[in-house]
This record gives sequence, structure tokens and C-alpha cells, in this order.
Amino acid sequence: MGIAHLIVDAALFPRDKICGDGLDLKVIRVLRHLDPLIVEQEIPKNQHFTPCWGTRFFTQNGRATDFVHVPPAGAPLPHPLFWTARRVHFDAFLVQKLDPRFADIRLGTRVEKIVRDGAVWRVFARKQELEIEINTPLIIGADGEHSVLLRHLGERPINRRHYAGTLRQYWRDVAGLSPHNLIEVYFPPGLPMSYFYIFPLSNGEANVGYGMVSEVASKGKFNLRDIFKRLVTEDPVMAPRFESATPLEQVQGWGLPLASRRRKAGGDGYLLVGDAASLVCPTSGEGIGTGMISGFIAAKFAQKALINKRFDDEQFKNYSREIHRRLNDEIRLYNLMMQVSPRLYDLGLNLLAPNPLFQWSFRRRVGGWLRTAYETPIEVNI
Repeated sequence: MGIAHLIVDAALFPRDKICGDGLDLKVIRVLRHLDPLIVEQEIPKNQHFTPCWGTRFFTQNGRATDFVHVPPAGAPLPHPLFWTARRVHFDAFLVQKLDPRFADIRLGTRVEKIVRDGAVWRVFARKQELEIEINTPLIIGADGEHSVLLRHLGERPINRRHYAGTLRQYWRDVAGLSPHNLIEVYFPPGLPMSYFYIFPLSNGEANVGYGMVSEVASKGKFNLRDIFKRLVTEDPVMAPRFESATPLEQVQGWGLPLASRRRKAGGDGYLLVGDAASLVCPTSGEGIGTGMISGFIAAKFAQKALINKRFDDEQFKNYSREIHRRLNDEIRLYNLMMQVSPRLYDLGLNLLAPNPLFQWSFRRRVGGWLRTAYETPIEVNI
């Protein structure tokens, strides 16, 4: 949009970000808005990106059901449903796309304090021994689940019902991966509102992880690290696949702020995006695509605010509605399961995943998903 802005990030890139590393069609949709050549030429040629042509669901009895979309040669939509890439590679890829004509990039610079001074924010940051003060009418908080802006707003406390604890570990040579690089999800028995996943990466590697809703984990006294270890060493469905595999790191933990919280994400002089806005899809745990969509929407609201020369709460009153609009069905389903019984999640998936009607619905809808991602502009109702 050609809007001058300043980016402050405590990290130096490339840097790791604990994540599932799955890039869904929402990611592709946003990247196409930035530059269609990114997804049509650059990503397919980049060795760090792996095309994934569908999903594989394992129900509690160990039955696997594949949902695969591999169009024939010459098909009009020869695009995968997902890509995977380690966040250390994907985020560095994005940083390299920043346009220095508009973006003043301050990496290795940590924000230490934020002060509201009338209609202006005073942001105090430090880069090594250099102290920096930034004055701005608008802050976009894109600083994740531990957001310094959230702390300033007094919105940092965790609500366990709308939060998930998750683990990640990189592995090499996991057995049984599909030649179509299917993203695999397993719903282990006796562990409600949780899933174990295997996401294939390049070079024979895989991102392996486990997540559970924090309220369920707390009430059931589930220890996620013990569960993860048991799944890869003892579980009859998954353990055989790790017998000859090699872990590449220690198990890493992180938290997912779920969109079911419906956090107020815009106000007087500020907007929140991504994990800072609690935008992880509560039924799938996906957060990269929802985060990038929210960034696109925030840019639209910032553009309108600059035109109007207004940055008050009224200017951003519709922002929260817009970033949640595409998640409303998932939020309602998640809240229903948590109100009735978390174990409905397991029962529903056991019945749904192998059902031929679900397969038929997938085949019928996949073309529409791809057309939306690759052809349909993102609409923002300001």
C-alpha cells in the first residue's frame, strides 16, 4: 500500500519459531496479494518448502483415512492443498520480502516499555546499548502470545478454556510417510480435545508434535511430555514408525491462544494480529494462515485510519469482527464441544473421518478451496 511503517523485532533472522510448520491455503492467498510470483515461481523452486497434497487422519482405533488431491497432468489447478516449511526458513523468507522503501526494519531491538501519552504512543526499545524512543499514533501488535502490547493493555492473563499446550520435536526418517507428503493427524484414545501430528518436511525430516486444550489437560491431570514420549515409544499405532527414526532436537513446548476467546483486538491507537490477537483456529490448531489474514486486514484498517487521520477506538470498532468472521463456524463448534463434553470431539472424529460422505464432500469442495486461494481477492468490510 506504500504506507511508511517501522518494524521492531527482538530477533535476528533466521531464527526458530516453535510451530507445526504447516502453511495452508490462507497463507497462499495472502502471499498472492503481495506478489503472485511468490507462490507460482519462488516457493515451488525453494528447497525448504514441501508440497503436501492432502491429509491423513488416524482415528482412535488406528484406522487411517486419506484425503488426497493430486490433479492429473495439465489440470487447471495443479496446486497442493498445503505446503510445509520450518519456521526458521519461512520467516526468514518473509523478512527478505520487506520493501525498504516503506519498511524501516529494526531487528535485534527489544521493546521494553510502552506508554500512552494523549493520542500518541511512546515506545521505548533497546538495541544492545542503544536506547530508542519511537512516537506513533498507531501500534500494530504482531509480537505473539507473549505480546508486550498485551501486557501494557492488561490483557495477558491466560484463559485455559481458550488456550492449548503444545509440543514439537523434529525427526528424521519417520517410517510410513506418504509419497504425497500427506499431513498426518492422529487422535489417540482416552485423550480428549487433543491430537498428535506428523508434518513432512524436506530432506527426509518431519515436524512431530502433540497438543491438548489446557483446561482439559488441567482437569484430567494430563502431562503432555509424558504423553508425547508414550506415543512415540509405546503407542501401537505410532510407535512402530519411530523405531528407526532419529530425533533432531529436544522436545520443545509452546502455547496456542485460541480464537474462541474472541479477544477485543482493536482499540484506541492499536490493532492486534496473529497470536497477539488470539487467532489460532480452535478446532485445528492452525495459526499461520489466520495470522497472515489478520495482518492483511489490519493493513486495510490502518490505510483507512491514515486517510481519515483518526486512530481512536471508534475508527477500529469493526476490526475484531472482521478478523473473527472467517473463524466463526470453528469457534461455535469448539465452544459447543467444550460446553457439552470434550469427549464429543473424539466421538465425532471417529464417526466422521472414515465416512464415505466426508470423502465425497472433500472431493466436491477442494476445487472451490483452491480457486478461493488462487483467484479470489480477500474482502475486508471496514
